Amino acid sequence: MAFNPIPLNQKRRIPILAIVAIIIVIGLVGGYLVYRYVFSSDSGSRWGQYSLFLQNPDRFEEALLQPGQRCGDAPFAFPTRGVIFGLWDQSYRPGHRHSGLDIFGGTDPGVTPVYVAYPGYLTRNADWISSIIIRIPDDPLQPGRQIWTYYTHMATQEGESFIVAAFPPGTKEVYVEAGTILGYQGNYSGDPVNPTGMHLHFSVVRDAGGVYMNELDIDNTYDPTPYFNLPVNQKASDGSFPVCDGAVTYEDWGN
Repeated sequence: MAFNPIPLNQKRRIPILAIVAIIIVIGLVGGYLVYRYVFSSDSGSRWGQYSLFLQNPDRFEEALLQPGQRCGDAPFAFPTRGVIFGLWDQSYRPGHRHSGLDIFGGTDPGVTPVYVAYPGYLTRNADWISSIIIRIPDDPLQPGRQIWTYYTHMATQEGESFIVAAFPPGTKEVYVEAGTILGYQGNYSGDPVNPTGMHLHFSVVRDAGGVYMNELDIDNTYDPTPYFNLPVNQKASDGSFPVCDGAVTYEDWGN
């Protein structure tokens, strides 16, 4: 019987198909593990309800915080209306540590107002579409230490700003009282194809000799828990939505 060797191109096809199959399986397994990593444990009991929240925010009335709401003797009043889904030091993906709070209003973009949580000096850089930062010369928890509060995502996904006209791009060191309206919750991410979901991101940023540090790095921020008297540190969370535990008062912010 004559020997008929397999053509070289056919020899190559088998391992290539096997490699492609392995890559697909790894991708599926990896995607599942990432999903479980993000939506497991403490965070899962909140984020697992996110789609329900979008369908009917009224069902989450017990977790809904109001602008001007103050928990006990907290130095900060709550800056907007919404439910806190994202906590400080929560991980949305492997290697990620969230540097602030994600507060979801459950309305359309441009509807839910955002207010100043604590008085200070407001700056909006010339290229900031959805963000402002407020310098607080005296940290109410540690007098003499300067801190900054950062508010962002106040724009449409296409980049139409929801920040009020009183604070145009280029605004520097304008004094604002607590309760001053800053703008409205939006879903701006910098990528129109991938909006963030309609919410306010708020963080307390460290000072570096008179300038604010990079807010994206959690090591450059402070745990907001004592500023709001709310359990918003992921490591201490039991998976429930943060709400006031004790006396609640409300600032008169025209709500």
